[in-house]
Amino acid sequence: MQSLVLDTETHSLNGLPIEVAYVPVQLDSSGLQVFEDQIYDEYFSLDDGMSMHLASMAVHHILPNDLMGKPNYREFRLPEDTIYMIGHNIDYDVAAVARCGQSVKHIKPICTLALARFLWPELESRSLSTLSYFISNDLEVTRQQLRNAHNAKTDVLLTTELLKRIVAELKITDMEQLYQQSQIARLPQFMPFGKYKGTALKEVPLDYVQWLLRQQDIDPYLRKALEQIF
Repeated sequence: MQSLVLDTETHSLNGLPIEVAYVPVQLDSSGLQVFEDQIYDEYFSLDDGMSMHLASMAVHHILPNDLMGKPNYREFRLPEDTIYMIGHNIDYDVAAVARCGQSVKHIKPICTLALARFLWPELESRSLSTLSYFISNDLEVTRQQLRNAHNAKTDVLLTTELLKRIVAELKITDMEQLYQQSQIARLPQFMPFGKYKGTALKEVPLDYVQWLLRQQDIDPYLRKALEQIF
């Protein structure tokens, strides 16, 4: 499959993947198809001498004993034909996969968080849990699902439900169209930090914009948004 909804759990913030889950999906004019019979979910061990951070353990509840006898994280590889990786804040997961030694240069990331911000700017939160309740047709069922949130397999399945709603709302019929819409959604409309935080980009003073564009570490999506305006 060329398209995967994927999620990772890591041993620390921005750390190494200790759980990877994904499910193949396909998108066409009939909507999003999710191949749950092909779902992948695996734990991975760390290198000798490495330990899990307690703050991360408190989020995903994966214990050191769960990783005993599991393959080393460096052994993880995406299916060879993977092009599109879809997830909530997908850049985190792409970076985690890259730390396995997997090349991700060819991957086209699709971010459901960015798409949710684009579609529903009025929501006070766009966490996966919040959005799962927002789109739910049965709050009790959703509550039961969310009690396993931050388990990678559960988060993958929750993300597929969110993705179904997103493609229906945007009337998207193929993955490349979804990728392009995700790229548009990732362009900020307001200044995300600094003295002009919250200010519409088009209202930020030109001299500040020019200074910002000279910085080497500026977020590429912010750079692109500023270059389009100015």
